[in-house]
Amino acid sequence: MMEKLHPIMFAGTGSDVGKSIIAAAFCRIFKQDGYRPAPFKAQNMALNSYATPEGLEIGRAQAVQAEAAGVPCHTDMNPLLLKPQSDHTSQVVLNGRPIGNRNAYDYFRKEGRDELRKEVCAAFDRLALKYNPVVLEGAGSISEINLRDSDLVNLPMAIHASADVILVGDIDRGGVFGSVYGSLMLLRLQERERIKGILINKFRGDIRLFESGIKMLEELCGIPVVGVVPYYRDIYIEEEDSVALAAKSMQAEQGKVNIAVVLLRHLSNFTDFNVLERDPRVHLFYTNNTDELAKADIIILPGSKSTIDDLYELRRNGVAQAVVRAHREGVAVLGICGGYQMMGQEVLDPDHVKGELERLPGLGLLPVSTRMTGEKVTRQVRFRLVESGKLKVESDHAACTDSAANFQLSTFNFQLMNGYEIHMGTTVPVEGAPPPR
Repeated sequence: MMEKLHPIMFAGTGSDVGKSIIAAAFCRIFKQDGYRPAPFKAQNMALNSYATPEGLEIGRAQAVQAEAAGVPCHTDMNPLLLKPQSDHTSQVVLNGRPIGNRNAYDYFRKEGRDELRKEVCAAFDRLALKYNPVVLEGAGSISEINLRDSDLVNLPMAIHASADVILVGDIDRGGVFGSVYGSLMLLRLQERERIKGILINKFRGDIRLFESGIKMLEELCGIPVVGVVPYYRDIYIEEEDSVALAAKSMQAEQGKVNIAVVLLRHLSNFTDFNVLERDPRVHLFYTNNTDELAKADIIILPGSKSTIDDLYELRRNGVAQAVVRAHREGVAVLGICGGYQMMGQEVLDPDHVKGELERLPGLGLLPVSTRMTGEKVTRQVRFRLVESGKLKVESDHAACTDSAANFQLSTFNFQLMNGYEIHMGTTVPVEGAPPPR
């Protein structure tokens, strides 16, 4: 029987320092060492989500970490998921199911936090009974002192779990000494006592040049630097945050297939396109510049957390017209999830599920109509591609065909594949609608 290990938490000096990837790596390391680990993040704020085998919704980062650990993903690994819908509101998903929308001010006030804290602690406790060790991930910075009394995910969770905390700092962005030391000094004594090590991430260059820096940091903080992780270029693990998308907003390139992903305000599941980024024949970039869209060989309208809001914005800023114009000139246009809904004749919201607008014309590229509904569909499905250019979906819940795209599929092997659905709204064909242009 394997030794019972302490839970371990990877917390950060800020967002995008590499916590998700480090946690995924340690899930795999523990698995390779013969343990049975599982990931856990009490509260996740992200538009990248995933459907569990039970048809419930969690953050995609925890699904990736579960895969690294070699265990099925479960809502206990991410009991609370916040999906931003605007600058001030988010959909709250608790134990895999949406429970409504919350204003940020109301959500982060102390009132009502005890019930949420009870839920996330119970989820951790269930995992801890089944797995060894539980690998926890913090959120953002551990030193947001204005929010710490209502914090559910960082050091209060580490204290509940009796977890050893490793503080991750990003040296590539600069200021790692100040961010690490400042983060620690802003903690309360009982919180600081949980920090067992410092991990420096994204180091470039000769490690010997940083050896004196390691000693200085250890002397300042009184905590050992347990490792320095080099800046990697060839490890492809999905990012949790869209912070890195700005670096992918580039212009078209000569000699490659240029694929433009329309940069939506509420873009979700952008990691769908990671495989295209790694294809040496492809140059994939994100843009909402109409001139750049005109240079693309393929335009992708991605998923959106707020289809109507993003469609309205695309009409306002001229991107919708640019996409239609590019399509008429022979550019292939592909829609995924909310992007597919935008490509239809109209998006209807008579029950005001998404806002005040009851109807908004789509791009008119597909003979379909979408009606928003209050019920979210989250489920895993199996599907296969068939020669007619249709996508045949087979699941325990439903079987349907989607003839929206007419691709040349002769090079595909039509074996059964796995996927998932996460969407609000029902899309149906429109009788008598003009054929796709």
